[in-house]
Amino acid sequence: MLSLKTAATHTEVIKKSRFIAHAVRVTSQAESLDFYESVADPRATHNCWAWRINFQIRSSDDGEPSGTAGRPILSSIEGRQLENVMVVVTRHFGGIKLGVGGLVRAYSGTTAKCLDKAGVIELFPMAEMIIRGGFEWAASIHSLLTQFSATKLTESHNSDGLILKIRCCESDCQELSAKLGNTSRGQVKIQKVV
Repeated sequence: MLSLKTAATHTEVIKKSRFIAHAVRVTSQAESLDFYESVADPRATHNCWAWRINFQIRSSDDGEPSGTAGRPILSSIEGRQLENVMVVVTRHFGGIKLGVGGLVRAYSGTTAKCLDKAGVIELFPMAEMIIRGGFEWAASIHSLLTQFSATKLTESHNSDGLILKIRCCESDCQELSAKLGNTSRGQVKIQKVV
């Protein structure tokens, strides 16, 4: 799992509007609220934000047109496959309207530069695995993937059943393999991608 190496701030002026992005690693919604309150400027026109915490997401446009601020911030976080990250972008309006496309570019660009400044670390080494099993085991397989917070990368089918490529914490590989084997009485096969 990737996250931020350090907290970072980036300021950019776009058509006289000043955008200030703050990025930090957070591990809970309570921490995200504390961070928001510490960096949001009540004098600013907008304090837009997004976070991705433990594979859940949330974002806010804070008065900007719908989808022009929070979602672009979140897209920058997700595009880098970061987890446990929050970004707040404060905008001080400079008198020139940017339009929908301009706002999306401003929020996503400012966020991207801030995230680049923060750097990335791998919190938990990840591993990729291939799972093969009959269709009758699909519900059990998907349930265990959710239980282990595994990410499904691809899913295909053939005459024998499902073929999934997943990513999970390397430390969970052995336990996930054992549970899949026990649940399916050895009918589901799993192998690590080298």
